Amino acid sequence: MKAMVLAAGLGTRLRPLTDNRPKALVEVGGRTMLEITLARLREFGIREVIVNAHHFADQIVAYLEANDKFGMRIEISREDVLLDTGGGLKKAAHFFLDGPGGAGEPFILHNVDVISTIDLRRMAQVHVEGQALATLAVQDRGTSRYLLFDDKLQLCGRRTGGSQQDEIVRPAPSLTPLAFCGVHVISPRIFSLITETGIFSIITTYLRLAGAREKISAFRADQYYWRDLGRPEHVRQAAEDMKQGAVR
Repeated sequence: MKAMVLAAGLGTRLRPLTDNRPKALVEVGGRTMLEITLARLREFGIREVIVNAHHFADQIVAYLEANDKFGMRIEISREDVLLDTGGGLKKAAHFFLDGPGGAGEPFILHNVDVISTIDLRRMAQVHVEGQALATLAVQDRGTSRYLLFDDKLQLCGRRTGGSQQDEIVRPAPSLTPLAFCGVHVISPRIFSLITETGIFSIITTYLRLAGAREKISAFRADQYYWRDLGRPEHVRQAAEDMKQGAVR
């Protein structure tokens, strides 16, 4: 199994920690976000990873070289212009489609600025057993942006901000709002279905495909530790959680 780490963002919410470095190299408990993410992927047997980079991209390249790429085969996908999650993934399609077995095996897409104990092996198993196009780790917690799922955990729409007007792409008798965790398992067949171009969110693609009856499924991750690392106070709390043994 291969993986992509989304690390190209400007990290504006993390300032001043990102004034002179990319968010991927911000440290949490003495380890960079990128090292923590790569260690998690390696723990589940993943050895081939592509990392997208934009803000201080050269620092990421130098950091990986200095650490012998943590014993993994790692490619960098440089983005001269930020492409967002969907555009970034589309640009890296070759990494998942080339080589023996590449076109058939699902892969992990993981935000660099989240930390969790989500069981990626179990998540991948659920993805394969459910024959989903994409499987998204979600939790029942507060957020400003919800994804809406039916009773079979299929994506049906989204809800953003304080709006009471849901965007529904797949009507269902009842919908459950769940918070996305920034961790996906995706079948490479998605690359033949992405019609969006340029700068776009992968969530936009998921919603369009869900409306076309493709299986965009939820993996309930409520029992696992998860934290967003998008703000300095979140980084400090995650470091404290590490000290307490809640996460490694």
